[in-house]
Amino acid sequence: MEIPLFPSNQVPHPPDEIFIEVIEITPYPDRFRVHIRVKVTAFLERPNLLLVARNKDNVIVSELNIIETMHNDMEFTLHIRNVKEPAGEYTLSVDLFYQSRTPPQDHKTQTFTIPEDHVASSD
Repeated sequence: MEIPLFPSNQVPHPPDEIFIEVIEITPYPDRFRVHIRVKVTAFLERPNLLLVARNKDNVIVSELNIIETMHNDMEFTLHIRNVKEPAGEYTLSVDLFYQSRTPPQDHKTQTFTIPEDHVASSD
């Protein structure tokens, strides 16, 4: 019996044809966590990913390493660290790589905003 890892309409590709297809970023209501969805091309060999979130001053506020993922459509929660107030502009960079991250096989960046705390400001 064969258990499919991908939907039947997705044909797995070799490593040199794997790319980041989708990045979706949604801040949680607590503003200190961010829901991340990353989708990559269906693959034959499991890739690695590195996600790094930086604030407007280019300081790393969260980092996540995914080693040989089993899934091409992934969801994660990043925690915004070392800030008292998380509101502001951020950039998420995602590197997809196999053997070496230098250079990555694919690299995407996306900006996102964590809003002001409207509950605290209405007091």
